[in-house]
Amino acid sequence: MMFSARHTFSLLCLTFFSKVAFSQGSLTPKYSNEFLAIGVSARGLGMGGSMTALTDDVTSAYWNPAGILNTKTKYEAALTHNQYFQGIASYNYAGFTTKIDDTGSIGFSVIRMGIDGIPNTLNLRNPDGSFNFDNVSSFSEASYAFMFTYARESHLIKGLRTGANVKVIHRTAGIFATAWGFGIDVGGQLDVKKWKFGAMLRDVTSTFNAWNFNTEAIRDAFVQTGQQIPNNSIELTLPRLLIDVARPFRITQDFNVLPTIGFEFTFDGKRNTLLKTNLLSGDVRAGVEFNYQNIAFIRGGIGNFQQIQDINRQTSTTGTPSFGAGFRINKITVDYALTNFGNTNAGLASHIITLKGQF
Repeated sequence: MMFSARHTFSLLCLTFFSKVAFSQGSLTPKYSNEFLAIGVSARGLGMGGSMTALTDDVTSAYWNPAGILNTKTKYEAALTHNQYFQGIASYNYAGFTTKIDDTGSIGFSVIRMGIDGIPNTLNLRNPDGSFNFDNVSSFSEASYAFMFTYARESHLIKGLRTGANVKVIHRTAGIFATAWGFGIDVGGQLDVKKWKFGAMLRDVTSTFNAWNFNTEAIRDAFVQTGQQIPNNSIELTLPRLLIDVARPFRITQDFNVLPTIGFEFTFDGKRNTLLKTNLLSGDVRAGVEFNYQNIAFIRGGIGNFQQIQDINRQTSTTGTPSFGAGFRINKITVDYALTNFGNTNAGLASHIITLKGQF
């Protein structure tokens, strides 16, 4: 009998939570809460994710909380939709920010990444070995982040803005497993003449997820497949440091260009990045935005550099390019980005759309 990717995911999903989240009892799995490392706006993803220094709208709550101070109107809201793995997984974002006085702003954001309608085939077979498709139900595997943002201009250093996120994490795999977590991000931006500098430390105190498994719902399937039944535990996400620099240039009276470059450092051991040590790993990101009268935009970027071995065991360094475009009509902006299109697997290409309004 053949099953689709969604059918086989029912058991694979449970295996993921038991072996990745709690591999060998570790509290700090390397790729914990990676859905928060994707990005929430087509503009940012189209520029390779190098946004820490230049982000200036409602989506700054994600890229650098200090950036929400740069919004041009009292209220600003945005929505983003993206799909991964040929539409199997969806990624959605909604954000809102408002100014509370001349030097302060607050914001609220929601991120959800999930796979819905996953067939639960654990009870497909009856005790006598026959199949009963009436026993097949469905569930969702989803990760949520709720971010509360506060930012304020410095009274001591001209051009300095600081901000912070308090975020609540909720992850679920149907009735089988749930987790709640808490974390804090801090960030800052500094303008020096036309230069823009930014730094953000995600999960500054380490973000934790407290997992609770419904062992009764998975016991039989795990025993039959010889897997270890997971125990309730706590998963930690170590800090991630992002540092960017950007500078706008005027080409003509109507055209401007904004290049940016940044560095991302993780502290959870060796990753497949340009810089990799047993203590930390580092990657480079870069992007550029061409602006026509602040109405039309063309963007490009590159990041996620990795060393890949071919069939002859020859090693080469590859990066992931991205492309984007956008336009603004009055106070409504629509942005589009295409990422991962340089990947050899065309199914991994992602189309991102962001709708933003100023009020």
